[in-house]
Amino acid sequence: MLHKIVIAVALATLAGSPAFSAPCRDAKGKFVKCPEKSAPAPKRCKDAKGKFAKCGAPGAKPA
Repeated sequence: MLHKIVIAVALATLAGSPAFSAPCRDAKGKFVKCPEKSAPAPKRCKDAKGKFAKCGAPGAKPA
């Protein structure tokens, strides 16, 4: 009876562990390379006329 409890606890523990590596597995459960985190989008600024300008230019505001 005790060995059944031990087996049940072990299976429950193993069932919870794939959640940690889920992002690095495909739909079939095979390990795959994790996707790279994308770089943040570059900031764009516009001048007073609404045209794109360098963010350091005078009068440029973030768009």
